[in-house]
Amino acid sequence: MAKRKRSTPISLEETLPTFDQHSKAEDLSTDTAPTGKTLTDNMGHAVSDDQNSLRAGSRGPTLLEDFFFREKMTHFDHERIPERIVHARGTGAHGYFRLDKSLEAYTTAKVLTEVGVETPMFIRFSTVAGFRGSLDTARDVRGFAAKFYTKEGNWDLVGNNIPVFFIQDAIKFPDLVHAVKPEPHNEIPQAASAHDTFYDFIAETPESMHMMMWVHSDRAIPRSYGMMEGFGVHTFRLINSRGESHFVKYHFKPALGVHSLVWDEAQKIGGKDPDFHRRDLWETLNEGGTLEWDFGVQIFTEAQADKWDFDVLDPTKIVPEDLVPVQKIGRVVLNRNVDNFFAETEQVAFMPTNIVPGMDFSNDPLLQGRTFSYLDTQLSRLGSPNWVEIPINRPLAPVHNNQRDGHMRQTINPGRTAYFPNRLAGNLPDQAGARGFVSYPEQMRETKRRARADSFSDHYGQARLFWNSMTPVEKEHITKSLAFELSMCEVRDVRLRMLERLEHINELLASQVAVALGEKPRAAKTAQPGGQQDSAEETALLAGATSPTTASGKLQQARALSQEVGQPKLPKNRKVAVLIAPGVNVAQVNAALDALKKAGAKGELVGTRLGDIDGLNAPKTLSNTDPVLYDGVLVPGGAKSVQALVARPEAHNFVVETYRHAKPIFAFAEGAELLTASPIGKALRNMGGKPDAGKTDGGKAAPVQNLSEVGNAASLWGNPAALAAHGIVVDQAGKDLDAVLDTLAGHRYWGRPQA
Repeated sequence: MAKRKRSTPISLEETLPTFDQHSKAEDLSTDTAPTGKTLTDNMGHAVSDDQNSLRAGSRGPTLLEDFFFREKMTHFDHERIPERIVHARGTGAHGYFRLDKSLEAYTTAKVLTEVGVETPMFIRFSTVAGFRGSLDTARDVRGFAAKFYTKEGNWDLVGNNIPVFFIQDAIKFPDLVHAVKPEPHNEIPQAASAHDTFYDFIAETPESMHMMMWVHSDRAIPRSYGMMEGFGVHTFRLINSRGESHFVKYHFKPALGVHSLVWDEAQKIGGKDPDFHRRDLWETLNEGGTLEWDFGVQIFTEAQADKWDFDVLDPTKIVPEDLVPVQKIGRVVLNRNVDNFFAETEQVAFMPTNIVPGMDFSNDPLLQGRTFSYLDTQLSRLGSPNWVEIPINRPLAPVHNNQRDGHMRQTINPGRTAYFPNRLAGNLPDQAGARGFVSYPEQMRETKRRARADSFSDHYGQARLFWNSMTPVEKEHITKSLAFELSMCEVRDVRLRMLERLEHINELLASQVAVALGEKPRAAKTAQPGGQQDSAEETALLAGATSPTTASGKLQQARALSQEVGQPKLPKNRKVAVLIAPGVNVAQVNAALDALKKAGAKGELVGTRLGDIDGLNAPKTLSNTDPVLYDGVLVPGGAKSVQALVARPEAHNFVVETYRHAKPIFAFAEGAELLTASPIGKALRNMGGKPDAGKTDGGKAAPVQNLSEVGNAASLWGNPAALAAHGIVVDQAGKDLDAVLDTLAGHRYWGRPQA
């Protein structure tokens, strides 16, 4: 809880006081209440007994005069407010934006011109389709809504983790949401697009096909919020001091790179820990860590945009970074959790219309519709035009206007006048003129009509560009995702119409999905589709599947679209399960935990029981956690410990699931036996160049019985380097912690043999 430093909100000051990254925390402290020592009601009356209502005798009826009971129960009955229609499931945190490079040539906005200033921020992340109580790891777009508390008023950049959207015109938004939400006759499925009404709508809405490529890529199942890219989605305007306009697109580039879950893993996490993403955010910040992004812009002129074969006002299109590179101009850092989830995260309200002088909107028809919809939403959800006075929403910039009254008004405005112009108050507050917000004077020479621009008509060119830019394994994941979701559609006609749409993107993509759906493929050659693990045959076949593009600036591939190319890979914020039992090599465990901590990662002890194990404290057990909740697994040495783990099926599951999901596996000394004893043992021997090691007379793989033999893993598996190439580190001495950190940074090791 922020220590109170002020008696009144900053926005009530005549002028803005000292401004830095802590200013909003200082502002919120004026409304932050300490726990206190004596229980009272809401009017400050001390409560003598909060456990028993007032009765006529100890067994008599409760009396109507019990105002303590009435107040407590009435408040409880009214605690909930309407949840957001979309983006209901979310969480947020505080931080700041530091500008490192001025955009003075393009804008007068102080937040983008005053280098070194740290502007307080609040960012809310969310899924789109699910209700407030749904799971974090659904396949879905993620909301990335940023509120900058600038010197000139609040700036809200209400974006997503995907740079395009499903529709071109806001008038279609209710239809999109009605289609993706649970079907109205049975309220099924929750937080999922894998059902008939959604794909019935998409099959009739070809403008959605570029977005569908992104949604079926791994971008839609991020590993964490800190490994997720953010986009402003729309094209906006920047206005400089000479009144000149430039178009701009906004980007948040994660310092840790863009990394994701795999679909089988995401589904299982949804059952094991539906709060997976919000827990990761909370724990990271609570332990003193940060989430960080480079903030960047693509800036271009209208003349440049006119030369491209796509329309920058079309929200289903990107401006490829090959055409306009992203300029990194600052750093966004989240470093503080909320003090109260409801008061801050649930009541925070974003609006695309919250922009500051030096900025303006473009004519993007989706953006234009959003400029109306968000204010209407806040009035409905928060119940009053005075929602702007809620502490998390109020600006740091001074507020002076003639708005008055309304439900739950808090500001007390003295004086006689609440209008302009006036003489009684000296014409105050006065208009700012050129110092205030001024819309760009764009010339308009059009007739009023309901129509879509011809330049919006190419619905497949950039979908093909995205597909072409994927690595083979990313194409495999898109194909598997489409096959999964369409297999959940009960109406065959819906599936067939979607296959027709996919053929416009790539014939082989459509054919591989068709094979998985039991339909006849059109491609001459197909492969066996992948299951929980990727299909090596399908991945190899898809590698060469490309399509000629249009609406792409003559590009056939674009950088920055693939998650597998050019992304930072660091061990920071990774989490490793360390499996232990009595008899574990404590020195190895402590050394590994220390190395992980120094690298910004975390090792969590998972024991055969909770609590103390040989002086180590295990906060998790094999039974109350799961391998899908970790980025890797480490099995330390210690003969007795390993024997206990080998006897536990849950320990085998840790190894198998981690292997199947292409995550790093580490084994020190005797810990290697758990690997060889598990169902992946044969695959590991084959990788290590010793396919005959550990076979019985029947030719089947058998677990190694001699722990001293396992301790000499190099001689058992022949070539540890071959294993390391697949993200599996076997270290006899248990001291090569650099190899552990380097391998952990790799995140995923695709192409492992099926086991």
